[in-house]
Amino acid sequence: MPFNFALIGVAGYIAPRHLKAIRDTGNLLLAATDPHDSVGIIDSYSLETKFFPEIERFDRHLDKLRRLGEVKRIHYVSICSPNYLHDAHVRLALRSGAHAICEKPLVINPWNLDALQLLEKETHRKVHTILQLRVHPALLDLKKYLEQNPPGKKIEVVLTYITGRGSWYQVSWKGSQERSGGLATNIGIHFFDLLMWLFGSVSGHEVNLSEQTKMAGLIELKHANIRWFLSVDTNDLPFPAAPGANTTYRSLTFDGNELDFTGGFTDLHTRVYEKILAEGLFGIEDARPSIELAYQIRNSKIREKARHIHPLLLQRG
Repeated sequence: MPFNFALIGVAGYIAPRHLKAIRDTGNLLLAATDPHDSVGIIDSYSLETKFFPEIERFDRHLDKLRRLGEVKRIHYVSICSPNYLHDAHVRLALRSGAHAICEKPLVINPWNLDALQLLEKETHRKVHTILQLRVHPALLDLKKYLEQNPPGKKIEVVLTYITGRGSWYQVSWKGSQERSGGLATNIGIHFFDLLMWLFGSVSGHEVNLSEQTKMAGLIELKHANIRWFLSVDTNDLPFPAAPGANTTYRSLTFDGNELDFTGGFTDLHTRVYEKILAEGLFGIEDARPSIELAYQIRNSKIREKARHIHPLLLQRG
């Protein structure tokens, strides 16, 4: 029997990946909500979805379905709303009797995770999040390669992530640190999770640059020193930006080799959904280390003079 889904934030940028994942895993989208009503994309995935511009009416509809029994109730709520609303929308999902599948970051502030765990116990429902880099084929191969390294070996790693954004970015909620968590949380969270998944727990960190459109620093992990650089400035791209085509660059350099994993992102949400539905993966404790690190990074003082600094900062002089 397929699972019944509802989706919060269906007009947003990331929602189509969740719509595709729900459809491609053979499940049903019964309800969706968004304060904006430019949601015609729903028709590409389902003609049976009830849409609500008001989340209060969406909440009431979920309660009505819950009272109709197992076949009709919502089993999972996918959350694609702005970051600062994730915590509230996860709570809505659990209290309506559904599991939550929440986009990154699960929450902005780490102390909210403890409250969500208490609610999991009260409702007997689970919170899942999207950690799609853990299912990227090239990165899975890298993890296997690293597991062959001698114990105690420490690797020097350079991470560069540049995703060009237009002026709209700073005007939207994404440009507000209070509502998005800033670059470290909104842009960096997946990569911080990836680095700890690959190289172990954090022993120290520093921030060398913190601006509205870019950040850089050092993370010391159990098995690696990571010099990282995050940017939404198209001028930082190593190639001319081409709207709709070339606007993103992802690179991981280690042991003198560069792994460019700019591609391979098409079906990652579907793969994550498959693992959540079959194995119950990527819960609160999986998300906690990267959320704690991102919080610490965005609240760190800048250390401009450092022994380890990202190559792009060296070029700035």
